[in-house]
Amino acid sequence: MTETAEPRHRSWWGWGHVDQQLDDAAVTGLGGLLAERFGTVPDPPAAPVDPATVPLPTPRVTLPPSLTGLASSDAEDRLRHGHGNAFRDVVRALHGDVPTVPDAVLRPRDAADVERVLDWCATAGVACVPFGGGTSVVGGVTPPPGPTVSLDLERLDRVLDLDEVSGAARIQGGALGPAIEDQLRPDGWTLRHFPQSWEFSTLGGWIVTRAGGHFATGPTHIDDLTESITAVTPTGTWSSRRLPASGAGPSPDRMLLGSEGTLGVVTEAWVRVQRRPTSRAQATLAFPSESAALAGVRALVQDGLRPANCRLLDPVEAALSGAGPVDGTATVLVLAFEAVQAPLEPEVERSMVLLRDHGGEVTDGPTFRRGDATGTAEGGSGAWRSTFLRAPYLRDGLARLGAVVETFETAVTWDRAEDLIATLRETAHRAATEVCGGALVAVRTTHAYVDGIAPYVTVIAPGPTGRYAAGPGADRIARGRAAAAAWDEVKIAVGEALHAAGATATHHHAVGRDHRPVYDRQRPPPFAVALAAARDAVDPRGILNPGVLLDPAPGSVGAASLTAAPARSER
Repeated sequence: MTETAEPRHRSWWGWGHVDQQLDDAAVTGLGGLLAERFGTVPDPPAAPVDPATVPLPTPRVTLPPSLTGLASSDAEDRLRHGHGNAFRDVVRALHGDVPTVPDAVLRPRDAADVERVLDWCATAGVACVPFGGGTSVVGGVTPPPGPTVSLDLERLDRVLDLDEVSGAARIQGGALGPAIEDQLRPDGWTLRHFPQSWEFSTLGGWIVTRAGGHFATGPTHIDDLTESITAVTPTGTWSSRRLPASGAGPSPDRMLLGSEGTLGVVTEAWVRVQRRPTSRAQATLAFPSESAALAGVRALVQDGLRPANCRLLDPVEAALSGAGPVDGTATVLVLAFEAVQAPLEPEVERSMVLLRDHGGEVTDGPTFRRGDATGTAEGGSGAWRSTFLRAPYLRDGLARLGAVVETFETAVTWDRAEDLIATLRETAHRAATEVCGGALVAVRTTHAYVDGIAPYVTVIAPGPTGRYAAGPGADRIARGRAAAAAWDEVKIAVGEALHAAGATATHHHAVGRDHRPVYDRQRPPPFAVALAAARDAVDPRGILNPGVLLDPAPGSVGAASLTAAPARSER
């Protein structure tokens, strides 16, 4: 008899799987690096609070018999659905401080169940927060204070249809990245969409947050891969016609892309898939300056070349990831190409010529690999990829030491790229130093376009000082809130710098609640009015994810839910 593997347990407070989180020895090692860098003694590693000791409010909703079979009121389940994975969420949950939790977690089995949930929420005056995989780093799945249910689509996890003639698949909205690839792989296909959260995020979540994948050029955004969408709204099912393209008025799919759970719940979508790559090439290059490296990348993409990976790492990022010298003396470009059938040698050779013309020196490769090449990487590319996948776990380990960690990502046109990167680096360093006494700032570009790039900034700082310090003898709740407050200060400063520079509030992390202050000023005012009207038309009671993207309409369930006082915490 074949034994069935035990299901892996998701962390209720932090990122990913419990068995992948850093142990105490690894966290202590991180503490040594912090002490060496900042000359301060970090806190001893804080163990996550036992979820059984976290006070929870008594559920305020009474579900009808038709929904009780879908519901969970388990304490740890409610806690995990009470927050996303922003630093604020993680550091507060670590210390047992989860301000709002859903009254119940509902797991529909099909689209009809979703309809029943939304109908009941609208009638009962209960807010509904679509959860996806819960990986939001912008407050996109945080429940409001009033009566709320969390809608988890994990049971809708199948590839329903594969059109091998057109190269498309119909997939349910709750399917996680690995489940999608596992179901497409036997037939030789791949969706080729790999965000950092791939292992724990869903197709529906990618669609409503306009997620960007790991690939740096070409079709990397879920926008480019979406053929049609079906979503359940409080007023009916929204399903677009499956077409390669259409000029028939504003696109219904474009309304749902980026809607962040405010217009409907994505139950399935047709997405474009491709044959799995059979060859891959990679190389690592060092540049004498960031300016020269940026010019090289711009020449590459404007020449029509489309590398699968084109990550430009500043000296700090290169050293931290192991892709460059540890002394932080080089700006490093991690480059990779892949193809289904076509030979890669001409494209790689052309790339090397262009990059050498801009001062690039090849330090690793180019190397070529044949066979199914998805997910393979060596040398500088391999080192960067390994660090990239482990980064959220490292972030959680640093949170256990009392450190403050944050990332910011944006996009800007080439003519403003160098100035924006310099501004972001200076602003993040200054703001983090003011609240934490020091900061390490690393910058990389994650995506390269013909007309611009997406810079990504990582800030690591020791624990909060001055007005944000928790103070001697502070309890765990106070320590978590102090770190979150310092994080807020840095985030606000960088957000203001982005807005002033004319960059976007977010390139691929979505808006949620955290980016609302910048997003509200970024979007055109008439569009805000039109978007609110569309939301009120499909969700007249305002039950779906109130507070995300837009303020709820006055008098709606959402408005009441946001102003309600949290229920008394009990056990």
